[in-house]
Amino acid sequence: MRRPQQQGAMRGVIWLLAMAAMAMALALLMGDNHAIVSLFWPPYRLDASFNLVLAVLLLSFVVFYVGLRGIARLRELPGRAREWRSRQLTRSAISALMDALSFQLAGRFVRAHASAKQALQHMDDLQEPSAGIRIEQMRLLANLLAAESAQALQNRTSRDDYLGAALQPALAKSAADAHEGALLRAVRWAVEDRNIAVARARLAELPHGAGRRIQALRLRLRVAQLDSAVTEALEVARLLNKHRAFSPEAGRSLLRGLALDALRQAHDLAQLQAVWGKLAPSEKTMPELALAAAEQANALMARPPDVTEEDRLASGRQVLAWLEPIWPQVGSLDAAEQRRLVLVIEPALADLDSTWLSRIERLQQEQPGNPCWQYLVGQACMHRRLWGKAAMQLGQARHGLKDPILRRRTWCALARLAEQRGDAEAALAAWQTAAQVE
Repeated sequence: MRRPQQQGAMRGVIWLLAMAAMAMALALLMGDNHAIVSLFWPPYRLDASFNLVLAVLLLSFVVFYVGLRGIARLRELPGRAREWRSRQLTRSAISALMDALSFQLAGRFVRAHASAKQALQHMDDLQEPSAGIRIEQMRLLANLLAAESAQALQNRTSRDDYLGAALQPALAKSAADAHEGALLRAVRWAVEDRNIAVARARLAELPHGAGRRIQALRLRLRVAQLDSAVTEALEVARLLNKHRAFSPEAGRSLLRGLALDALRQAHDLAQLQAVWGKLAPSEKTMPELALAAAEQANALMARPPDVTEEDRLASGRQVLAWLEPIWPQVGSLDAAEQRRLVLVIEPALADLDSTWLSRIERLQQEQPGNPCWQYLVGQACMHRRLWGKAAMQLGQARHGLKDPILRRRTWCALARLAEQRGDAEAALAAWQTAAQVE
């Protein structure tokens, strides 16, 4: 605290000494000066003291300078008035824009719309914006807020008008970031209107960098889902998952759902193989996807009337190839997935090689009480004409199977086994039981 006080005291002393020096100089100049200034205007002569002439000159200079400054100030008054009005309009526009944003966030869309219109009116009246004010960006934001409020009020005509004003090329050059935000808003509104063509057109207008942002990718995913472009949606979902736009559980669920849709929309085996080939290695180890692909392949082979034996064998080999990555997880599948696994493997049982037969038998030995594996081994043994082992496994499976399809097939297989060994009574009873399964 002492240092500023000392500096102030020193300034006061310096000013006092300066004033004293000026007083001494004036006293020496004005006190004893015998110089005379003579002015001649024939036939007149005017003698005046040099001090008086000097004082008059100084006073004249001061009056002249003050007069010039006054005239300059008078001439500046219109410009200062225009600048003052410009500042007032700029402040009013900014205030109205802030009010529009506040009302928008508060859900008061009618007031937000009115405030945005007021801000646009102030900006239209503003002829010369103040220095440092980005009036183009303010205009774009005001139009965008007005469009957002109109969208909330379900006034699509007004929304489109304000959106078109916000997306003018002149505004886009001076406010690139705000222009990209307006395009993203336009895509979202087009998705809400279920207008796929407009949404894709707006997405195409986005710069390359903006199109890879998470917000743009989310909108692209929604557009692809709305357009039933499952393959495109799957690729976009992978990008979003890579950028950690979802939690691990949500990302896995989304990818699984999109992959399932893509597999189920395949119209032939070649398309199904193409979709499977585009799946990531981690996705191919998901039991749900492998089972869905196998089910779709079996369904495709069952539809056309002209399916050849070669096509059926190729489909069976492909199904087994898809199931191979998930085989280490078979023991942990739930009951519904075990049933699906049995149903997709059963059409290929006649063509199983020794490797797959050993896998199935090993699985049944590891879980001897599981009726699904008993049924699978029994049916495989029937195709190999191992009647005794088939009858034993199917006889055990008939008591534990809950699924009506598998139970009916089990009783049908037992009936055929009874017919093969010549037991007509047991075969008839088995056929009757199969017919009564619901």
